[in-house]
Amino acid sequence: MADFWTKNSGTVFSLAPMEDVTDTVFREVVMSMASPGNLHLMMTEFASVEGLNHPVGRKRVAERLVINESERQLRKELGIKLVAQIWGLNPEIYHNVSKWITEEYDFDGIDINMGCPVKKVVKMGACSALINDPVRAGEIIQAVKSATHLPVSVKTRTGISRHETERWIPFLLEQKPAAITLHGRTQKMQSEGLADWQQISLAVRLRDEAQSDIPVHGNGDVLSVDDGLAKARETGVDGIMVGRGIFHNPWFFHPERVHVPARERIDQLLFHTRLFEQTWQGKKNFNILKRFYKIYLNGFPGAAHIRADVMEIKSYEDVYRYFENLSID
Repeated sequence: MADFWTKNSGTVFSLAPMEDVTDTVFREVVMSMASPGNLHLMMTEFASVEGLNHPVGRKRVAERLVINESERQLRKELGIKLVAQIWGLNPEIYHNVSKWITEEYDFDGIDINMGCPVKKVVKMGACSALINDPVRAGEIIQAVKSATHLPVSVKTRTGISRHETERWIPFLLEQKPAAITLHGRTQKMQSEGLADWQQISLAVRLRDEAQSDIPVHGNGDVLSVDDGLAKARETGVDGIMVGRGIFHNPWFFHPERVHVPARERIDQLLFHTRLFEQTWQGKKNFNILKRFYKIYLNGFPGAAHIRADVMEIKSYEDVYRYFENLSID
């Protein structure tokens, strides 16, 4: 069945799933700053299927799948797809939860996390650990595919302690996911060292040798749209997924915006704060916002001093008051 993964012409750019980052608020913020045609799809934070299957834990874990109406409308206007990312261990639970997500939410696809490198998760046998457990990995992919009409993709890494792309990618291709996103690091590397785009290029070659039409997307150390396009030309990937690059530049998907003035940066910070307050007040800790404040308060005279001040603020009201009384040249 044709789906949005295969209908695109040119290089597809996506926003990676990130813990405590890619909630409905941040996704809307990123979309609001993107220029048309430079952002094609986004993923949610990764949600535990075991948590979503638990009668008590479901409500809290399901916060990761929340979609604000304002995000929904903006996504529709811009034609940007949204994929729910899930992780876990039990294929049967994967099946049940995927069916529930399909019936209850407005997602365009489901992605299986086989790449998270966090040690306690890997110790459980989930996420990156599945690279060394192909039987369970295959059962999980098939369980999700049988539960939904949505395209089912996989995000993964090149190996556990060493690159095993040559073994792992052909196996995944046999499972016929809608797409494969490959982060060019092993689990052991975590976020250290440089992503190995030669391994991502190898994955593309293995896909071509298998005469498969499954899209392969690359992820790791992409610092600009131009950098992503260059990596796509060099490796042959169908798409580029952006993770930490968004923290270097929140206007990542609007490459023409090289020097964003201080006033606009602060206005965006305030927009983000108001939306976060409207969505999560009483549910999420205000201090989560401070990781985002750091990315706005950069690149203009006096930014370091303002950033230091804001790191000490403890409430939404104090943020609004601080910037209301701040004079910006």
